[in-house]
Amino acid sequence: MQRITPEAARDIAANPFKSSFPLLAANPDLAFLDSAATAQRPRCVIDEQARFYETLNANALRGLYDLSVRATEAIEAARAKVARHIGAPDSREVVVCRNASEALNIAARSFAGEILRAGDEVCVTTMEHHSNLVPWQRICRETGAKLVFLNCDAEGRITSEEMDAKIGPATRIVAAAHVSNVLGVENPVAEMAKRVHEYGGYMIVDGAQSVPHLDIDVEALGCDFFAFSAHKAYGPFGIGFLWGKMALLESAAPFLTGGEMVESVAFDSAVWAPVPEKFEAGTQDGAGIHAAGIAIDYLESIGSAAVRSRESALVSAAADMLSQLGFVDIVGPADARCRHGLISFNVRGVHPHDVASILDAHHVAIRAGYHCAQPLLDSLGIGACCRASFSFYNDESDIAALERGLAAVERMFHG
Repeated sequence: MQRITPEAARDIAANPFKSSFPLLAANPDLAFLDSAATAQRPRCVIDEQARFYETLNANALRGLYDLSVRATEAIEAARAKVARHIGAPDSREVVVCRNASEALNIAARSFAGEILRAGDEVCVTTMEHHSNLVPWQRICRETGAKLVFLNCDAEGRITSEEMDAKIGPATRIVAAAHVSNVLGVENPVAEMAKRVHEYGGYMIVDGAQSVPHLDIDVEALGCDFFAFSAHKAYGPFGIGFLWGKMALLESAAPFLTGGEMVESVAFDSAVWAPVPEKFEAGTQDGAGIHAAGIAIDYLESIGSAAVRSRESALVSAAADMLSQLGFVDIVGPADARCRHGLISFNVRGVHPHDVASILDAHHVAIRAGYHCAQPLLDSLGIGACCRASFSFYNDESDIAALERGLAAVERMFHG
């Protein structure tokens, strides 16, 4: 993909991107507005995943023969791309896992579970995806630590006053989404990290919704661990990454045990392999890891400035359209500039599942439900909502299709 200027990217009437995505190119009538759940894959990612099996299919890390060595090199090249993309100083700090959920479980169980004691506090936000909430519920029950919530206001903001009240001497862990998967807001994770570090604690960031949309620099964020999934960033299913500071990874216990993650094994003991292999038990999905690296290449070829510019234009246009519909309520910040890649809403008097079903009949794909963030929606008093999420491969025709579909919903239920 040839790099495009941010100014040109803002022209959402034009679309130089859809042709690179086979599913979208084959279904020109589809308005795919569910990229926050999973993004479409560009042709280069699909082709490279297949090419791995065609040309590099060998068990990496184990064989001394040429094919195995080259498979290993492809995996390590992908690891290096991930490290570069998120600003990690050392590619060995990047652990490959199945998804962001597994990555966050590793951080919770292998690291936090080893350091938490009764009376310690784990601080999370009320807008967390279940993947960054349920592991902390479990670890707190097991260790006697207390789970504390950072509450957001109606605009999805976590204020300095709230952080002052909740992050303190007892706080050992702060775990927060970089970007909310319901509200689209960016959380002040760098400020959270600064505060918890002042008390000797640690910052863990769920980057599943930020990597596809923002420049990431884990050192600038000041976090200690950072997790994300490849499938939300144009890569394959079943691949995730956990970055952690080397000293913390070295001190943590392995999450899974078995083959490859050991240096040596005796009848009654084992010595763990160095980081990152210590956390990568068993045979890895070499083709998927390689393809995830190609997805990063593709994303970087477009340029983060162009991605942000286009997605900002799309979200703003969608917010303007929705705000003009007298039967729609927008969930979260009124200012579309506060959102990254998505906008949530409800049609008055219509359950979100019905809205999504009718939109599907009009070839518009959105998400409906509680979006694995049930406590947030309960706190907002809405139970469920619709979510339209955007990628740079969307354009104004997708927004127009959403508008037509919502008009059909309103006619069907309210005449």
